[in-house]
Amino acid sequence: MRIGICGLGTVGFGVLTLIAKNAEEIRRKTGFVIEIAQVGNRNADPLGLNRQIEVASAKGDTWHISTQFTSDIFDVVRNPDVDVVLELIGGTDVALKLVTEAIRNRKHVVTANKALIAMHGDEIFAQAAAAGVQVRFEAAIAGGIPIVKSIREGLAANRIAWLVGIINGTTNYILTEMEQAGTNLRFEDVLKEAQQLGYAEADPTFDVEGIDAAHKLTILSSIAFGTPLQFAAVYTEGISGITSEDIRYADELGYRIRHLGIARKSENGVELRVHPALIRKEEMLAQVNGVMNAVMVASDSAGRTMYYGAGAGAGPTASAVVADVIDIARSEGSTGIANLGFTPKDIQALPVVAIEEIACPCYLRFSVLDQPGVMAQLSTVLSQHDISIEALIQKDAHGGNAEIVIVTNEVIEKSINASIVEIEALSVVQGDVTRIRIADLHE
Repeated sequence: MRIGICGLGTVGFGVLTLIAKNAEEIRRKTGFVIEIAQVGNRNADPLGLNRQIEVASAKGDTWHISTQFTSDIFDVVRNPDVDVVLELIGGTDVALKLVTEAIRNRKHVVTANKALIAMHGDEIFAQAAAAGVQVRFEAAIAGGIPIVKSIREGLAANRIAWLVGIINGTTNYILTEMEQAGTNLRFEDVLKEAQQLGYAEADPTFDVEGIDAAHKLTILSSIAFGTPLQFAAVYTEGISGITSEDIRYADELGYRIRHLGIARKSENGVELRVHPALIRKEEMLAQVNGVMNAVMVASDSAGRTMYYGAGAGAGPTASAVVADVIDIARSEGSTGIANLGFTPKDIQALPVVAIEEIACPCYLRFSVLDQPGVMAQLSTVLSQHDISIEALIQKDAHGGNAEIVIVTNEVIEKSINASIVEIEALSVVQGDVTRIRIADLHE
């Protein structure tokens, strides 16, 4: 099985290392030797001369791989000696052209590019089916966790009811650092620390505003429910508004705050949402700390299952990439398992439920004037919108203001939105109301 690697960054080099280190183990499992026919990287020798590259493990073991290098990644997809193209360059524009040309040249494709699949997967899969080649993308979601295979294959006999995931390590690191610090540590300070440690990009927007998680949730939901990829329909909210006060109050109420991707199938359609949420401390997902990822899946026969592991990094992501190459080797001569786990003709477009129509409990935090009758005014507004209170915290006044935190019972989003508008208009309420949804993992 001859592969061509496009992009020799962290993941690309991780793939080289893994193939060199475990070559014999892979051969025993597939009957194939994986040969690296060519590597395309913009910093390669433009003459494309044969070279030897040295790769090393953390233990200091070294291997030498002989291959051909080129500075033009499109040389790889046109190379007749390449059977499988590994797209590891990231982005969408060039990557889409690269994958499209690889398929046109009847080469299988393995990608770690979640944005590419979330935004263009439907057209890519259709092209691959017409050309009789496979597209595999396990590495696009949650690094070394085999979540695509787990849902698509391991749970294939089940109807999936919902899935909830911590699928971005950067946001999880920030929230758990703020939680564990136990002080008034600001979001901005922890973000800067994450950037210094290499957990966050110089421009962290994709991570902290939830776009990266939305790409991954798009793919997971389509595999779970057999629907087209619908990235544009995902409700997306980041974590930049979460404060140390919210984390402290959540803890006092028995919760932790995590940034979640949630997909749920109901009689009204499919919910697709990414946002911060309170989770009960006793839940397994609440124990996921730092840069780790986890996905919980609820199915009709297997029940609730959870998948946990490293969500990024050279080793975990390379593990997923090479596993996809192995799958292609094992199924050589066939088109393999359907990309989304459902036969293409049975992919069903379901409506995406608007965020305003979704129901869940909520956490509300108000800064109010410290005077009699305030709680009565808040309760009146909530009751007018049929919102009941499950828990309440009221803190002593400071600077003439008091702080009130309320946990509501389940409420339709549009009702809570309307009540917030009215509450913010009250003369006794100072500033904006903070609202964070609560994830109920027992439905």
